[in-house]
Amino acid sequence: MAGNRTIVFTDGACLGNPGKGGWAWAVPNGRFASGAEKMTTNQRMEIRAALEAATALKGPLEIVSDSTYVVHCFRDRWWEGWLRNGWRNSAKKPVANQDLWEPLVELYQADPGRLAFRWVKGHSNDPMNDLVDRLAVDAARAQQGRTGLGIPDDLGAADAPSMSPDVDERVPAGRKLVVTGLRPPGLGGYDENVIALGVKKKLVEILSAKKVLHRDLVVLTGLGLGAEQLGAEAAMEADVPYVAVMPFPGQEEVWPSMGSRLRYQKLLLKAADQVLLQAKKPENKQKAGAALSRRDAWLARHADEAVVVWDGRDEFVGKTMRSLQDHVGEEEVWVLDPGEL
Repeated sequence: MAGNRTIVFTDGACLGNPGKGGWAWAVPNGRFASGAEKMTTNQRMEIRAALEAATALKGPLEIVSDSTYVVHCFRDRWWEGWLRNGWRNSAKKPVANQDLWEPLVELYQADPGRLAFRWVKGHSNDPMNDLVDRLAVDAARAQQGRTGLGIPDDLGAADAPSMSPDVDERVPAGRKLVVTGLRPPGLGGYDENVIALGVKKKLVEILSAKKVLHRDLVVLTGLGLGAEQLGAEAAMEADVPYVAVMPFPGQEEVWPSMGSRLRYQKLLLKAADQVLLQAKKPENKQKAGAALSRRDAWLARHADEAVVVWDGRDEFVGKTMRSLQDHVGEEEVWVLDPGEL
């Protein structure tokens, strides 16, 4: 049956998370379609794209997606556990996005073998992945879908619209793991302490184990105070390269401690690479906050998995965790609670 399958590429996009969304699917040298939603998440748009393709196209399909959340659901048969547990996940909580998962799973079950799923690396110059990315972003921006044949000649670039023109668009190669989470008040203070040392030790264990599974593992870190710097130091101890993803130059200049600023500069020098998302320093706190939000969105969009240091109380870290889950799936986000070490 594999040789008779229609190959269809799917993708979802969200301008903000949540925010205006778009989905798209396209068959090489064939049909394409896209659609929009006013308020949604990236994760929902990824599922919606696969569901729309599976509904619109007949016969055996190979659905190609850059969403591990979508592909792993069927590759690792997450859906079977959801059905057994009455649509609850391993944490006994309701499965997120059940209203979209349920009809897609029903299609998968209705004709065993009809639907197959394959992962493709996003933003890797695959022409069809790039096409559905641009279609989805276009739908999200215009809040209007389209259908047709071939490749539309009026699509813009698929960059995130919130990025400034001087964005560094390089995406590190390899299996990208984001480390983020609590800042010093939640980690025992700015100086070295028992809580921070315990978190770093656990991060070293996690990264060492994941390095065995993924030889191309690379840590992405914003090098912010707290968990992000601990992630870089843990990566060095685990002999895993890390890439510093900076919202703008000189982010450390407003930090209260000279020791913290020196620590940042040393870690920046030891990074395997640096990605600077904005060339100019922001003019005020409001613009600095917006740049930091764009950095967090960039990390979520390009992550394959993540470790979030979180005590379950800090609302900002909780929001960051949910954004990562929306992009890579709940099963690909580890939560490390300092209180349990």
